[in-house]
Amino acid sequence: MSSLNGRTIFITGASRGIGRAIALRAARDGANVVIAAKSAEPHPKLSGTIFSVAEEVTAAGGRALPLQLDVRDEDQVRAAMAKAAETFGGIDALVNNAGAINLMGVEHTPAKKYDLIQAVNHRATFLCAQAALPYLKQSAHAHILSLSPPVNMAPHWLKPFAPYAVSKYGMTILTLGMAEEFRDYGISCNTLWPATYIATAAVEVNLGGEATAEVSRKPDIMADAAHAILTSARGELTGQSLLDEQALARIGITDLRHYACMPENAGKLQRDFFLD
Repeated sequence: MSSLNGRTIFITGASRGIGRAIALRAARDGANVVIAAKSAEPHPKLSGTIFSVAEEVTAAGGRALPLQLDVRDEDQVRAAMAKAAETFGGIDALVNNAGAINLMGVEHTPAKKYDLIQAVNHRATFLCAQAALPYLKQSAHAHILSLSPPVNMAPHWLKPFAPYAVSKYGMTILTLGMAEEFRDYGISCNTLWPATYIATAAVEVNLGGEATAEVSRKPDIMADAAHAILTSARGELTGQSLLDEQALARIGITDLRHYACMPENAGKLQRDFFLD
């Protein structure tokens, strides 16, 4: 398997959950990891800050740059990209992981909440990609990876939470569009989405509490899948909406039982949103 050793990976929302797992996986290769997130102070109910993850990255063998970042703020995004490039000599990969979730339909979604999920999800994907582009053009291993689902227009997914679907599908459409727009620059652009629930705080809070772990996989599967994509050869993989299972199958990993939070439930996992 190829390595991310010496490459600079800029990860939004990297202080917790899947973002943190991707950061630590890259660190084990010896990567330079930019931990870009809002969480600079400890949260009373949620573990992890940009600084605690930076310590973990260093302990795992990587180099860390913790940056407090609100991905909705264009000036902050551009300044963060410039700081990352200045610190590590460039940027090789952008991982659009920061996300906001809202599981309500149009009738009951407040305008303020609607604006938030659009800004944190698809608008931030646009801002971060645009700001990273000058640095990615200079990389021989350039990737943009967005954590968003394959576009599925089935009514049973649109009916219950169309505002959220718009925000996540927007990430995917932007990323697939960039795959073609940036093809001549040698920048690979793909999306990644879990085939099953992943045991994160967001899932626990929004989808049923601690019991969701019984039907979920660990964030490690998404980290390994992201690693498989980010280490693919220049131009080999772009313009794809991949599930974690598909990304791992590409490199010959098909036995996924050890990723289940409860291995005895490996055959009873909950399929994730937007997947039929």
